[in-house]
Amino acid sequence: ARLVIDDPRGGTVELEVVGLLKNSIFQGDLLVSEANFLEHFPLIAGYQFFLIDVDESQQVEAVQAALEERLGDYGFDATAARDRLAGFLAVQNTYLSTFQSLGALGLLLGTFGVATVSLRNVLERRGELALMRAAGFRRRRLGVMVMLENGLLLLAGLSTGVFAATVAILPHLIAGGATFPWQSLVAMLSVVLVVGLAAGALAVRAVLKAPLLAALRGD
Repeated sequence: ARLVIDDPRGGTVELEVVGLLKNSIFQGDLLVSEANFLEHFPLIAGYQFFLIDVDESQQVEAVQAALEERLGDYGFDATAARDRLAGFLAVQNTYLSTFQSLGALGLLLGTFGVATVSLRNVLERRGELALMRAAGFRRRRLGVMVMLENGLLLLAGLSTGVFAATVAILPHLIAGGATFPWQSLVAMLSVVLVVGLAAGALAVRAVLKAPLLAALRGD
């Protein structure tokens, strides 16, 4: 990628991006060699950014306090690298938390939708179930048949959704830039499956306990 920016002398400078720093404290910064920087921006003097190497992590706070105490009058602000990186990640985590909350709300609405569809499916088939009861099928067997059907439909829908999501994030998984939240994913899918089966079970129970003659008439 190439960037064209204005220089202090009224001209333009074309920069070529040759690499990206991933999860670095230089996020949002453009790194240029000092020789090239002085060649194109000779009017800018001095340094505004310092990298200080501290051997032991226990000395970071002491060095930070000493620098700010002695150079504070010059506007010197010392920040630990971990704190700077944590600040960048805080913005990213805020967006992730927002989208995660929206996703959880969508999942909740979808779960109620699954329960509603399961209830409607069983209630619309009460005449068929009543006819099977009249033909000699036991209530328990009918209940197992309907629950197996609902379970297979739920598993097929959940499998399709998981497959589509896996395909979407597969490039990030291969590149090692993302981790798969197995525990939370299994928990959410289990909740959807349990709610769907519970709604189907309640509907089957209500239908099978209804009077046979009324169910056959469709009342």
